[in-house]
Amino acid sequence: MRKVLLCWMFLCCVSNALAAGLPDAVTFSVVIERGDQTTAKRWLSSGLPPNFEGKTIGSGIMIGAWEGNLPMMEIFLNAGADINYTNAIGEQALLHAAWKGKLNAVRWLVEHGARLNRDDKAWSALHYAAFAGHREVVAYLLERGADTNALSTNGSTPLMMAAREAQQEIAQTLLAAGARTDIVNEHGENAVQWAMRNNNLKIAKMIDSAALSQGAAAAAAVMPLPRSRPVPDRADQLLAEARRLEALGQRDKALVPYRDAMAAIRATERKVDKPNLPLTGVTIRAKRKDPKKQSTGLVYSRARAASANLASKPSSKLKLTKSVGAANDDAVQVLLRKARALEAAGRRAEALAAFRQVRSLIETENRQSRQP
Repeated sequence: MRKVLLCWMFLCCVSNALAAGLPDAVTFSVVIERGDQTTAKRWLSSGLPPNFEGKTIGSGIMIGAWEGNLPMMEIFLNAGADINYTNAIGEQALLHAAWKGKLNAVRWLVEHGARLNRDDKAWSALHYAAFAGHREVVAYLLERGADTNALSTNGSTPLMMAAREAQQEIAQTLLAAGARTDIVNEHGENAVQWAMRNNNLKIAKMIDSAALSQGAAAAAAVMPLPRSRPVPDRADQLLAEARRLEALGQRDKALVPYRDAMAAIRATERKVDKPNLPLTGVTIRAKRKDPKKQSTGLVYSRARAASANLASKPSSKLKLTKSVGAANDDAVQVLLRKARALEAAGRRAEALAAFRQVRSLIETENRQSRQP
């Protein structure tokens, strides 16, 4: 009896929808993109859900954002549409307006409650505006509080988007707003690499200069006095094995040598003469003419106020070792701890991503050491 009743109710709903002339997904998209406000109002008053999703772009408010049609967005918002509704591929109305460079629509959406920043890793409006080269939209989003270092689904930043697409002015704007240059995505790539890969050399130079400035600012607070101890050969061998397994696509197996390499490095840290000195990084040195002869070391440091030293000794010959960790606030050690925690939690893919970031930091230092 219950099944019969449910079938009857379903048939009634279908019958009512057909009688009201409610659209399918394709018809909905065509009519709303065309800007037919009269039909949109009739559908909504006849029972069309305000977040009904069309075939391509998404809901009515999302299509209005894509087209820059403020009255259309107003119609759906007044009918109860969710201004932060997410379509089937994870996009929202604010992202669409930003992608199309519809500044008025972007303003309208933000003023009516559209969220500038998203939870966890997700594409943001700032990513879309930077990628598409809409300077005014980027400036407005930053002014309203958009996260300059927002991470996409694969950990990329708006600065990486600008670097990839040769958006020099936008890259400069992002850097001025505090965009970090040291962020590495899940593929082990940073903004400089994206700029270089796409032959955007001016942007690469700009980002590299900003990175030096950021490093100098960090050093102004704490000046490391480095000293090194050699990393055991075992750690080098394990890292090489991990890279080999990962290249073969054997990601789960690659986690094992990565973990063992970490253990070997930590064992070396415990044997240091003064264990109170924190590990600040890993150094890799090699000669360009003889790359096979390379050495790896751990760097330890004591914190010391740099401002006083630099003020009293402007011509001081104090030498700073160029190390991964010193430049990135113990990035290697932090990432290794994160990787171990993720693996212990059973989150293998994320653990492997963290290990890849460690590898990227080490390889970046290796490449720098080979430069003439």
